[in-house]
Amino acid sequence: MKVSKLMSRRIVSVNMDDTLSKVKTLFQENHFHHLMVIHEGRLMGVLSDRDFLKAVSPKVDMIAATKKDIATLNKRVHQIMTRKPIFLNQDANLKDAVHVFNSEKISCIPIVDENERPIGVLSWRDIFRAMEKLK
Repeated sequence: MKVSKLMSRRIVSVNMDDTLSKVKTLFQENHFHHLMVIHEGRLMGVLSDRDFLKAVSPKVDMIAATKKDIATLNKRVHQIMTRKPIFLNQDANLKDAVHVFNSEKISCIPIVDENERPIGVLSWRDIFRAMEKLK
C-alpha cells in the first residue's frame, strides 16, 4: 500500500521567519502536532508541538508572566525547527514508512512530491487507522 493512500492531505505550514506567537495560534486553532516549514514551496523543516513547548516559557499564558517570558514568543521558526527532516516520496510504500518510524525518533513523516514540495503528512496513527480497517 502506498503512503499517499494513508497520509493526511491537510498540511498546516509556516515560514522560516514566522514568530512562535504565530505557531502558538496555529497549534491552538488546528489541533495539529506538527507544522511543515516551507520556503519557496519546498519542505525545509518540521516544527513539532514538543519543539515549541521546549522553546517557549511555561509561564507565557500565566498572569505572572514577565516580559522575558512573553518575549520567548518572538523567537523565529528557523531557530527551533528540525532541519533536514526525514521525508518520504508519495510513491513510497507502507513498509518504507514503518521502517522510518522504527529507525528514527520521529512521530510524523512529511510526504513530498518529486520537487520536495509537501503534499501530505503521515503519522503512526494514520497507519493504525488503516490497519483497523483491514479484515
